Amino acid sequence: MPSAICLLSGGLDSTTCLAYARKQGFDCFALSFDYGQRHKIELEAARRVAEALGAREHRVVSFDLRSFGGSALTADIDVPKDGPDPQTIPITYVPARNTVFLAFALAWAEVLETTDIFIGVNAIDYSGYPDCRPEFIEAFEHMANLATKAGVEGRTHVRIRTPLIRMSKREIIELARALGVNFRLTHSCYDPEPSGRSCGLCDSCRLRRKGFADAGMEDPLEYAADYDASAI
Repeated sequence: MPSAICLLSGGLDSTTCLAYARKQGFDCFALSFDYGQRHKIELEAARRVAEALGAREHRVVSFDLRSFGGSALTADIDVPKDGPDPQTIPITYVPARNTVFLAFALAWAEVLETTDIFIGVNAIDYSGYPDCRPEFIEAFEHMANLATKAGVEGRTHVRIRTPLIRMSKREIIELARALGVNFRLTHSCYDPEPSGRSCGLCDSCRLRRKGFADAGMEDPLEYAADYDASAI
């Protein structure tokens, strides 16, 4: 059974990506990050998901991007609740986050002599983050094979796998259902209440709720704000 590193936030996309990798026959090592995010509760969701989906190992790497700030997720900046603006990169974008995440995944992959890294980025129904685009993934993969000892020696060729990158949120939810994902285990909200209940209004909640509405399915999560998600 080939092995793979799977980046796992505990959200809908990364959970579906892990389930997909397992279905494809990979022995998965799940990797999550405690980076000072305001929605740190997602790490508990990641733990539940990794266990439920049979990850070989689940590691949480800690570092603090609040040292730099620049994002509503890592600084004292309000999380927007009025819907995404397709013309701008939202303040919930964390500078260089996926670059940092993939660098850690690359390091672990080299130690494990693993060639495959799964990440649940999406370039269709997403918040406009530049590090979710195919161009970024292709550039990182190229760099990865120049930057590692195993790559230079020709022993491995790293592949950054992005099975969800060209899927709508509806398609991701339908795939997750087909893969048997338990949606109750996941967490998507950027600004949850202290109890863990999702706000329902941040960009991530809106995209998730619209995806479920488009798929004709009921989202099992409880939201603080209620409205017609199909109208988002």
